[in-house]
Amino acid sequence: MPAIEPLPLARLTTLRTGGTPEQMLEARTRDELIDALRETWDRREPWLVVGGGSNLFVGDDEYDGTVVLVRTSGIQRLPAPRPGRALVRVEAGHDWDALVAYTVAEGLAGIEAMSGIPGTVGAAPVQNIGAYGQELVQTLVEVELIDESTGEVSVVPAAELGLGFRTSVLKAHYGSVAARSAVILSVTLDLADVGHGEFPVAGEQLRRALGLDAAATVSLAWVRDHVLATRAAKGMVLDDADPDTHSAGSFFQNAIVSESFARTLPPECPRWPVAPDIDPVTVIPLSAYHGVVPAPVGSSPDVKISAAWLIEHAGLRRGFRLPRSRAALSSKHALALTNRGGASAAELAELARFIQGRVASEFGLILQPEPVLVGVEL
Repeated sequence: MPAIEPLPLARLTTLRTGGTPEQMLEARTRDELIDALRETWDRREPWLVVGGGSNLFVGDDEYDGTVVLVRTSGIQRLPAPRPGRALVRVEAGHDWDALVAYTVAEGLAGIEAMSGIPGTVGAAPVQNIGAYGQELVQTLVEVELIDESTGEVSVVPAAELGLGFRTSVLKAHYGSVAARSAVILSVTLDLADVGHGEFPVAGEQLRRALGLDAAATVSLAWVRDHVLATRAAKGMVLDDADPDTHSAGSFFQNAIVSESFARTLPPECPRWPVAPDIDPVTVIPLSAYHGVVPAPVGSSPDVKISAAWLIEHAGLRRGFRLPRSRAALSSKHALALTNRGGASAAELAELARFIQGRVASEFGLILQPEPVLVGVEL
């Protein structure tokens, strides 16, 4: 069994917090990962899987359990499902941005807007990662996973993962447990084989972020380079020399609210509908039809609200910190809580609670954390 000397989780998470676990296992192959998980589950003790550590907020106390480090890697090109498409299967521990770089180099489109997102491939479906209008759900075909309840390995179609806005049945949201306790072993994506030439960029959100009009044509490499530059300007590309990147990325989720609640917010607050407003289809049994069709009842789409805007307009500017605290909002992006050097999890949690309170007081909305919290309460 690949046991190693336990390391403090503060050295393995991008927020740089977390104590030392009782035991640490490092899995570099698929079989080692399966064996490590089965052995840990057989002991019925607390366990935590760590890939890139970029979506974890871990408490200061020592972790009373086993940490399994996922260090598997590898990309396999599978037979194309149809002309103009490509299938790739990727091991769970493979670096996500390295995968994006590979697909761009191969002329495969579908995840280039997610360049620079830290973490591993296996964590991507758990969070249904996304950026600039692209989300993993748009390209994910299936995952291979192992269930805690049975120890069995199975292939699960993407449609069975409950993928939504930064969520899935595999994610343990704050205050809850995952609907399905399982660990991903590999991920299969279906991408467009567009080559290295220029093409129109689909998606208004991505075009707006890159400063492109609808008629502009660019290459995949151009998109990747400019997304990386855009993210770096916001402190969202990991850099040991830049304290603004010592974070878990966006600490709070952009809020999904009803259209009626969105109307109570200032009109300048950025918002986006999360579903098209489609007229429902009314089905009337023939036996019940009397020549009159009732008027359709329209449904308003939910609305995604910019959490960064809410934070800044609650009076908390970029770089804000509480007195004598080593935790602060990023100086580049109001959604990132950053460790400015030696900050404890308690300091970061105190700042997060303060932000939640200010936004709730100003706008009547409680922001929810995006990272998985381990041994921490807000």
